[in-house]
Amino acid sequence: MKKGPLFILPWRCTFSCNSNCLHCASACMPVAKNELKTNEAVQLIDQIQDFGASWVGITGGEALLREDLFKIISYIKKVGLKASIITDGHLFNGKNYEEIIRNEVWVSISIDGAQKTNDIIRGKGAYASSITAIEKLSKSGLLNCLVYTFANIDKNHSNLTVRDFTNVLDLAKEYGARWVIYHGFIPYSKNIEKLKADPDPTRYEWALNKLYDLSLIYKDKPKINVYCPFYARIAKQRGMSDFDNWYNNFFLGRCFFGKFMSIAENGDAIPCSYNDIHRFGNIKQKSITSIWDDLQNSSFFTAVRDKTNLRGKCGLCEYKNICGGCRTAAEFYTGDVFGSDPRCAYIPKILLED
Repeated sequence: MKKGPLFILPWRCTFSCNSNCLHCASACMPVAKNELKTNEAVQLIDQIQDFGASWVGITGGEALLREDLFKIISYIKKVGLKASIITDGHLFNGKNYEEIIRNEVWVSISIDGAQKTNDIIRGKGAYASSITAIEKLSKSGLLNCLVYTFANIDKNHSNLTVRDFTNVLDLAKEYGARWVIYHGFIPYSKNIEKLKADPDPTRYEWALNKLYDLSLIYKDKPKINVYCPFYARIAKQRGMSDFDNWYNNFFLGRCFFGKFMSIAENGDAIPCSYNDIHRFGNIKQKSITSIWDDLQNSSFFTAVRDKTNLRGKCGLCEYKNICGGCRTAAEFYTGDVFGSDPRCAYIPKILLED
C-alpha cells in the first residue's frame, strides 16, 4: 500500500444529530438530502486507499445515525484501512458495540466536564451514556481519546473550570484513554444561540494556562493535547522543554488550513473539518488525489499557508510562526481569512511599544 501525504483523512459522514448540545452546529439537524449514498461512500473509501491514507476518521454530526455506517466500516477494513469514529456514546447500544468490536474501530468519546456540567451542555443523561461507552471501550482495548470542547453555559458560567478539566483527565487515566483533547470552540454556524457558547479571550487565556499547569501535574498520564493554535504561544512562554519536538510531532492545535482537507457529507473537500465556506472539489467528479493536487497548486490556499500574509494583530505577533490563529475563526468573525483570530487575548510586543 502506497504512503500518501495524509496519514488520516477525516470524513464527516453526516451533519445530522439527534442531540441538542449548546455548542454544536449539528444540534438537532436532519439528514442532508445530498449526503453520500452507500455506493458513493464505498467509492470514497476506494479513493482514500488509492490516495495512500492509512486511517479514515469518521465524524459527524452523530456518526452512529448513519444506518449503513458499519457496512461502510466493514468495507474500510476489507480494503486494508483502519477506522476511527467520534461519538458522545448516547447511541452506543449492543448492536453498535458488537460492530465496533468486530471491525476493530477506535472510538473517541466526547465529554465536556463533570456530570452536572456535561449534562447541561449535552442534555440530561449524556454523562452516564458517555461513561457506559468509555467503560465498554476500555475493556475491549478500543478506547482512543476523550474529547472536551470549550463552551459557555451562560454569560457567567462555562466548562472552563479546574473541576471539570480534572474530572475528564481522571476518567482518561482510570480507563486508559490515549489522550484528552481539549478543543477550542470553532464557529461554523450563524446560529446566534450556538455562538454564545464561544468563551471570551480572557477565559481562553486562563483555560490554556491552566491546562499547561495540569500537563505538569499529570505528567503525560494521560497526555493532554489542545486543539487551539495559541496554546503553542503559551507553551513557548511557559518554557516547555523539548518544545520543537512537541510542536512538530504531537500538538494538534496548529492551524492546518490549506495544508489538510476533510470530506464533507456530500463529498465536497473542505480545508478543515469546521470550514464549509471553501469547497474545492467533490469526490463524485474528481479523485481525492486530484483534489489534493489542486489544493497544493491553488494560489488562494498557497497565500493562506504563508503567514507573512496575515493581517491585523496576528500579522504583527512575534509568535505568528508557531500560532497565527485559526483561519476559520478569523474568517467567520471578521470576514477576512487573513485577519486576526479574535479569541486570542495576547497583545504583540510591537503594539505595546507604540
